[in-house]
Amino acid sequence: MTHTNPGGWFYQRGTLARDGWEAVVDASVDGWRYTGIRIADLNRREVVLSAGAVERIIVPLSGSFTVRHRTGVDTEELLQTLEGRTSVFSGPTDVLYLPIDTGAVISGRGRVAVAEAPATVAYPVAYTPASKVPIELRGAGRSSRQVHNFGTPAALAADRLIVCEVITPAENWSSYPPHKHDESVEGSESSLEEIYYFETAVSRGVPAPAGASPFGLFRTSSSPAGEIDTLAEVHTGDIALVPFGWHGPCVAAPGYDLYYLNVMAGPDADRAWLITDHPHHAWVRDTWNGQDVDPRLPYTADIATPQPETQIGTPA
Repeated sequence: MTHTNPGGWFYQRGTLARDGWEAVVDASVDGWRYTGIRIADLNRREVVLSAGAVERIIVPLSGSFTVRHRTGVDTEELLQTLEGRTSVFSGPTDVLYLPIDTGAVISGRGRVAVAEAPATVAYPVAYTPASKVPIELRGAGRSSRQVHNFGTPAALAADRLIVCEVITPAENWSSYPPHKHDESVEGSESSLEEIYYFETAVSRGVPAPAGASPFGLFRTSSSPAGEIDTLAEVHTGDIALVPFGWHGPCVAAPGYDLYYLNVMAGPDADRAWLITDHPHHAWVRDTWNGQDVDPRLPYTADIATPQPETQIGTPA
């Protein structure tokens, strides 16, 4: 399938490789200012995070890691083990928040993501075990999805960074209805850049031939804030950037589950995640009334009790 991205906002796996990382998004991307992400596939090697005016959340995608870190006020280097998980479809993982002026070295085996945002205020280092990650089941029916809210304002004290991850079972839609957060409207919409990092896999419990090629679909379209047109077939390791515009849906193809890690930050004084639904499609939300959540969810066991849907950030 082809995709259109005249603004250069969709990147296939490997096209953002730099300095030992599989992918790096930061201010070196033309037109990008408030968020960043780094992806590494480690096999008994390490990657270095330099201290600076950036806050981070380290998210194991698969495998386990150790993080040696030192803030500007630490007298010695500290060590944090991240137990991680088998895959992004195995439920939540433990994560580590690092504030500004913190250098770190990550080592281990597996895939790891580092969500980033330029920041100015220092918050404490925060380790969140998997058992404490808030799990939220959003939507209903074929719009059911599972959200891990470890880096949202309600769950984490931070300066700029807002991070969560979403599991969408095969045949379901998420980031729906299409929505935007590209202008500051007091009490109703935030101005936030957003990164989508994708992974795909054969759906749990479904036998598939060796040649199966998991995929999903992702869409963005223009809003008054700017012109953008992305229609992409997404696979593990692909990244979509949303500087503005209506984004969604994310669609998990039959036979294949879809995962994405969302990284958001912006220029607003308040760290808030407020969205506006697309006026042509907002009505779909009402059709969920009376429908059950997809019985395949949650994709986890005995870790946390799913929370009811909230009114902030609900489209993920």
